[in-house]
Amino acid sequence: MIVHDVEDLRKTDRHVVTDSWRSTRLIVKGDGLGYSVHHTVVPEGSEVHCHYKEHYETNYCIAGAGEVFDVATGKTHPIAVGTVYALDQHDEHILRALKGDLHLVCVFNPPLAGTETHNAHGGYDPA
Repeated sequence: MIVHDVEDLRKTDRHVVTDSWRSTRLIVKGDGLGYSVHHTVVPEGSEVHCHYKEHYETNYCIAGAGEVFDVATGKTHPIAVGTVYALDQHDEHILRALKGDLHLVCVFNPPLAGTETHNAHGGYDPA
């Protein structure tokens, strides 16, 4: 059984902070589960351009409100508490936090090692 305290993880290199988001990696590749789980926060007024060419991602909103813009279709989807969205086609997207800090529980497959930040195209390099 794996048990972590999020406050303890925030004091390690598994808490990654950038100009537009911060993410605590709760479960990572080294845990051996085949996926990673993160608590990611996008501060109100921020936007993040993402394109996970090497990963699938599912996000569940637990606080705040915002929107996700699908670059390929031009469609914008509202995000609020209880919304789930999955990037099942390696979808290039822009995530915006519009009302309060946007808190997401994120699951990645394949898993992240835990210390990564976005590369030049807004994704993560393969492990």
